[in-house]
Amino acid sequence: MMLKIATNGYFQEDPIPEQASLVGWAALVHALEIQAPVRQFSCVSERHVGGNRRIEGRWEIFDKRYRPEDSVLEHLRFALRYEKIDLLILKRIFDVIEKDVLVQAVRSTPNSAITRRLWFFYEILTGKQLDIEDAPVVTAINALDSKVYFTGPRKLSTRHRVWNNLLGSRAFCPIIRRTGKLENYIAKDLSEKARETIGRIGAQIIARAASFLLLADSRASFEIEGERPPANRLERWGRAVLEAGKRPLNQTEIIRLHRILIGDDRFTEIGYRHESVFLGEHDHDNNPIPEFIGARPEDVPALMDGLNECNNHLRKSDVDPVVQATALAFGFVYIHPLADGNGRLHRCLIHHALAERSFTPPGLVFPVSSVMLDRIEAYRLTLQSHSGPLMNYIDWRPLPNGNVEVMNETADLYRYADYTDEAEFLYSCVERTVETDLPREIEYIKSHDEAMKSIMDAVEMPNRLAQDLIMHIRQNGGKLSKKRRVGEFEKLTEHEVDTIEKIVADAYERFNSTYEASA
Repeated sequence: MMLKIATNGYFQEDPIPEQASLVGWAALVHALEIQAPVRQFSCVSERHVGGNRRIEGRWEIFDKRYRPEDSVLEHLRFALRYEKIDLLILKRIFDVIEKDVLVQAVRSTPNSAITRRLWFFYEILTGKQLDIEDAPVVTAINALDSKVYFTGPRKLSTRHRVWNNLLGSRAFCPIIRRTGKLENYIAKDLSEKARETIGRIGAQIIARAASFLLLADSRASFEIEGERPPANRLERWGRAVLEAGKRPLNQTEIIRLHRILIGDDRFTEIGYRHESVFLGEHDHDNNPIPEFIGARPEDVPALMDGLNECNNHLRKSDVDPVVQATALAFGFVYIHPLADGNGRLHRCLIHHALAERSFTPPGLVFPVSSVMLDRIEAYRLTLQSHSGPLMNYIDWRPLPNGNVEVMNETADLYRYADYTDEAEFLYSCVERTVETDLPREIEYIKSHDEAMKSIMDAVEMPNRLAQDLIMHIRQNGGKLSKKRRVGEFEKLTEHEVDTIEKIVADAYERFNSTYEASA
């Protein structure tokens, strides 16, 4: 099957480099009119390229010697050999090409590793079987190169002589690449570093630090959504987060967590939604202006079954726990299966995966939501860089009630995705919680306890009053304000105030120099 790859000099609104033509995924998407975004563009030059290939903006430009024959099969082979795997594009190509293209390729080169991988991906992604006998007994190859990608437990597909090491299944299968950043994070062994940190501290301080970190994470998770819930709702959600990983993740557990999150369910549908959902605004006539649209409600149950199946597959493997947490949590938030609360439950699922794999020390919560709140623009860009390009392939219409209705098949947009950027972002958040937030909270508690003891030794007063003194002095730059001196603390002498201010300064000196100066 030959391809007609003539263009007007542009591909997906980006100018093609001079004296170059589309190749691989870009050529296939253009020629076959595939409805899917190409994240990294590739082209082959009419000239020689130093080093055989170079990056120029969004383009990877290959030397002219790489030019394949303009056929579907040769561009597929090029993509699998030289480009990042893209299961969404691959699935949609399989949906439109004739089966005979692959049948003839497999029969003509049954021992070819590239051909067997194409055959394997076709039958895995489509659920259809080609009219071909099983592969001859040759050395089995991996579906994904484990040096390039994070991979799941291997299972041999004897039909294709291919080791199935995908992270998921046809129902939901993310891709996460082994980048230098991710390898560096993994090498730090942050889980062990957290255990070493708390291992040097008494159990009472650790318990208090855990409580403060949990509260900070819960509060931040609501604040990201622009909410300030009452204390009882915040506490209830904090308890749910603390239970993360103690129950198997399935539809029942997600509904339980959703009910805890919402509380008053009179106006919010609990469980998987039965209507569309979008993120965005409305115009003055209440017409939707969506920035992102979740999966169609009729697709949600199957997508969520696939997501839960993927998580169960990975939790029994040796795949890095933060990688597993990325697949679970970001898969969830892109599917957007709930009428409300998707963002908060998405962040709760991070805790679920990390606790389930014992990455987080028992009883402790890494306050990743607090870091996400501090890095809110980076968080939003990470989400939008994935979800934004999908909007070009979602046909929708506004409804009278201000909602949207999706008019085309979109389930594959949520099934197959590359979550490498999300994994890097999440790992950076985990790194900060382990290397900064956890030791900072411990040091703060130690400083506070030291100040409390010294104040009580200097002036006998109730604990609550001493705690208030510390708070007011720290909030006022190390001095007790005149307003406070003539108010609740008017019984303190000038000498006692000076003594207490010095106590607070000395107690927090190391904390201030280590953390506040770098904040």
